Amino acid sequence: MNPLRWNYRAQFLLGFLVCAGLLGYAIFLQLKMGLEPCPLCIFQRITFAALGLLFLIGALHGPRDRPGRITYGVLAFIAAAVGIGIAGRHVYVQLLPQDMGSSCGPPLSFLSETMGPFEVFRTVLTGTGNCGNIDWQFLGLTMPMWSLVWFTVLGLWALVVSFRRPARRY
Repeated sequence: MNPLRWNYRAQFLLGFLVCAGLLGYAIFLQLKMGLEPCPLCIFQRITFAALGLLFLIGALHGPRDRPGRITYGVLAFIAAAVGIGIAGRHVYVQLLPQDMGSSCGPPLSFLSETMGPFEVFRTVLTGTGNCGNIDWQFLGLTMPMWSLVWFTVLGLWALVVSFRRPARRY
């Protein structure tokens, strides 16, 4: 039952299922518990979706050669690294004192109507609305902190799975 002994496809499928579960839980909290996501939360969701998609494609393709596996692992790690950056910024914004301007600015819908995509991305990441609010905690960690943990775990999982040599079958 050790996931490190599973084959490559099963290991990447596990990564996909974790991403899908995290996204499902985030949507549950939004729809059933009334926790509206801030722009940084939306970017984290998009990054989890991209990471999950890379895991799914890697699982479906299941390359047998080492370069193919490494390619999927590196791509998944890059997606996780982007998520680490976004979640890290969100944690930083949440930890700032309220009087220091720990917010994200206008809603994402307004920004996307009035700015180009790169300007929206830059504006949201500078953290100027409600990204500093802490509405949910589990075991003392906020949702962005948990996202940071999961992006790190999934990024390392992708590298470990992709770079390790498969066990020999006798």
